[in-house]
Amino acid sequence: MRFAFFGDVVGKSGRDGLADHLPALRRQLDLEFVIVNAENAAAGFGITENTARELFEAGADCLTLGNHSWDQKEALTYIVREPRLIRPLNYPPLADAPGRGAQLFETDRGHRVLVINLLGRVHMDALDDPFAAVDRELDACPLGQVCDAAIVDMHAEATSEKMAMGHFCDGRASLIVGTHTHVPTADCQILNGGSAYQTDAGACADYDSVIGNQKEEPLRRFTTRISQGRYQPASGPATVCGVFVETDPATGLARRVEPIRVGGRLSTHIPQV
Repeated sequence: MRFAFFGDVVGKSGRDGLADHLPALRRQLDLEFVIVNAENAAAGFGITENTARELFEAGADCLTLGNHSWDQKEALTYIVREPRLIRPLNYPPLADAPGRGAQLFETDRGHRVLVINLLGRVHMDALDDPFAAVDRELDACPLGQVCDAAIVDMHAEATSEKMAMGHFCDGRASLIVGTHTHVPTADCQILNGGSAYQTDAGACADYDSVIGNQKEEPLRRFTTRISQGRYQPASGPATVCGVFVETDPATGLARRVEPIRVGGRLSTHIPQV
């Protein structure tokens, strides 16, 4: 099975970049399933029904979220109606968070794909333990038995926390991939237990920016410590960043993992199949 995961879509530039490049990537890489992190899709903060629809029409099968899940208040009700939209799994029970943090999908070819979204706790708004939450979910839906592929989106600030999650899930997931920091890391690998891993998938965003935002306001805050407005997504051509995985049909574990980068300013890398 071949699938791809694409990192945080930032604003209109990211949405347009995905619409421009994803249809061709699906054909070229014979992608059976596509997951996109969309927590910055609506003007850089959260997601709306209209922005989600754009990403589904571009070719996404599932959208994951993160610490900006509820920045657009309509997401609180939209997620209840849209099973393809996944928020972090590890909200505390008392939060009574709407929607779901994990979902089992069936592809057009009959394969079952488990998608799990987690929120890290280091330098983030602390939720419940993501390790305990993912442990329960992977035990309930074992790879190679109940699902044919399992993808874990670890939306976190700290590289160490993402790497720890990779090793914690190794052998039980097809891919553990980090999101949130918007810069693609150069550590695509297959871990000892057979799981594909990348610390951060990068963003679908204009990279003539500060992590997808126009440069002026971040620079002002760093140099003067004075805010003069909200961050605004950069509007130049987006580089679409993600990770490609091919799994073993018998086990669901990875036998190949490569980065995807196309469009915009970063060097292009498209896996050859």
